[in-house]
Amino acid sequence: MRNVILTNEQGDNLGEMEIWEAHKGNGRLHKAFSVLIFTPDRTKVLLQKRADWKLFGLHWANSCCSHPKPKEDPLANATKRLTEEMGIDCELTYCGAFTYHAPDPNGKGSEYEYDMVFMGIAEENVTITPDSKEVADYRWVTIDDLKKEENIAPWFPRVLDIALAYHG
Repeated sequence: MRNVILTNEQGDNLGEMEIWEAHKGNGRLHKAFSVLIFTPDRTKVLLQKRADWKLFGLHWANSCCSHPKPKEDPLANATKRLTEEMGIDCELTYCGAFTYHAPDPNGKGSEYEYDMVFMGIAEENVTITPDSKEVADYRWVTIDDLKKEENIAPWFPRVLDIALAYHG
């Protein structure tokens, strides 16, 4: 099984725990990352509908998300995971981090994460080859239309705010 990095609200490493143990019940605070891919004019963002088996399954969320591997660089992990999950290879930029806690609405556990936000730029016609085990669906959406979306993962608005603030 895979381990996640336990952390405090400042992002200091506090050890490791098996991934599903860290998400049980109210969860244990651990490191994660979220990736947002924007079009070059930054008017659209690529959304992913999470696979049904995941916490917040079938909710729309950022382009890609996962957990950095212990003893590895989070930026390198985020870049690799974007390629694995969505088939996109692009340069990513670190935008900031925040902590959130959100119990899954279907009782699967909780997300309690110190989330590092990365963003990248890709053309809207980029070839996307999602991993069907991880991704139920995907689509490009305008920033304005995001305000109307109701089935959004609870961390997504903060991820979007951080990425948009980074680029003014």
